[in-house]
Amino acid sequence: MAETNNHKLPMYAVIFTVIFKLLFLLTHHIQEDAFITWRVAQNVMDYGVIGFNGDIKISASTTHLYVFVSYLFNLIFGKEYFVEPILIFNSILFTIGSLFLSHLLLKNPWHKAIFIFLFGILPPSIKISILGMEYGLLFFLEMALLYYGFKKEKKWALIVFPILILFTRIDTVIFLGIVFLVDIFWNKRLRWNYILGGVLGICFALAFNWLYFGEVVNNTITAKKLLYDKNFTLSQDIEYFRLNYGNFWGMLKVPGDFNPFTILVLIFELLCFVFLIRQQEKRNYFLWMIFLFAWAKQLIFLSQKSLFDWYYWVPQILLFVPVLIFVLEQKVKRNLWLSLLIVFYIIPMVAFQTIHSIATGNGEWNYRRSIGIFLNSYEKDKNQWILLEPAGYVPYFSGLKTIDEVGLVDRKIQDEIRKDKKHYWINTVKDRKPKYLLSYNDLFAGEDGGYYRTHYQLLKEYRIKDHLKSDHKILEKIYKLKPSGTDYNLYIRIR
Repeated sequence: MAETNNHKLPMYAVIFTVIFKLLFLLTHHIQEDAFITWRVAQNVMDYGVIGFNGDIKISASTTHLYVFVSYLFNLIFGKEYFVEPILIFNSILFTIGSLFLSHLLLKNPWHKAIFIFLFGILPPSIKISILGMEYGLLFFLEMALLYYGFKKEKKWALIVFPILILFTRIDTVIFLGIVFLVDIFWNKRLRWNYILGGVLGICFALAFNWLYFGEVVNNTITAKKLLYDKNFTLSQDIEYFRLNYGNFWGMLKVPGDFNPFTILVLIFELLCFVFLIRQQEKRNYFLWMIFLFAWAKQLIFLSQKSLFDWYYWVPQILLFVPVLIFVLEQKVKRNLWLSLLIVFYIIPMVAFQTIHSIATGNGEWNYRRSIGIFLNSYEKDKNQWILLEPAGYVPYFSGLKTIDEVGLVDRKIQDEIRKDKKHYWINTVKDRKPKYLLSYNDLFAGEDGGYYRTHYQLLKEYRIKDHLKSDHKILEKIYKLKPSGTDYNLYIRIR
């Protein structure tokens, strides 16, 4: 009976971890881009079209599969009540994914249970679970592929999961490619079912884009590359990496250009990985897969100057896996090792993420959302347009048609960027005459101030300093310790 109960420990750990992380829902820390995906899902409900502004087709979201999942949650729970259920669903999926990972790497049920909990409360794991992005679904699918396809050797899994993974995000070709290379090196043979799954996945994702949207890659990729693309020399690339590696390679962001904390953790992760693979265990097969993928994903995305936090969440936690295994399997003074890890890393990281989520939740949910709520009540005609950046909270809660600066949700602005990148904002305003403008800057004071003063008036100012207050003194201290948000000016067209 005791042995049976021990085997249930990992599942108990899944349940406990999910319940623990649900506390973070109280922070209302939801990623801006999640609202883009959810608006696309609601656009499917309202217009029968995968788009953002009415019946115009556009791949405004980075993920197709998660759009359909979000559509189902909207359909089941309604637009007003689907958010909490889908966040809980994401957390459950991610934690089940960590259960699969524990089965791949550990044997002892107690070790698996502790691993699931500690792994699940690391900052990237919390963000994957409760920020509303597609990475909970993606992590589940990737770990399910490794568990069912490569450990259990289910042929169906080698075909089905690559298709679902690629339909979630096309850049997962990096993960699938690393797994393919490690498998060939390790087993000295080709898995034709896996090759078939990969080929079908790529063909299905690209064919869907081409047949439905008339494009090969998602519009989001095209838009970001168009606006953010810069030509760097080798020395500039090296300097760029030095300035940014710390904030995206590690779990802790610190001010300044130099992040010694990340270097120390990275060195320890490497040492633990080397220690483990020298043991000649069967699990090394999977350790190589996840560790090489994490390094490859980080290097590729940093080299492409992709400075969006969520690209790095999964690599960050996978790089830390060898540390957790190393500590859990210590035969001498294991409790001391585990205590040191919890006291000096896990608890500080959870505390950091708690403060970060509370502060960011205030800046996003309490502050930026209020702009959308104001516009929703102020402007009854939802066919009116607003030009702004970013395209998450404000368009979602205002219901207005949207032109975003990057072109994620509107292709026409990309044409202006191609014609005249320096003046594309004012050219878009003159050509399309949106009723509302939401800007970080004082438009009346710029070089085109005369045009703006003639055609627009300031409707409302939004200042983050006005939202750093709370009846709860601890919350107020956190808001002021880590203010999150940007000052905005909202303009309305007058002629």
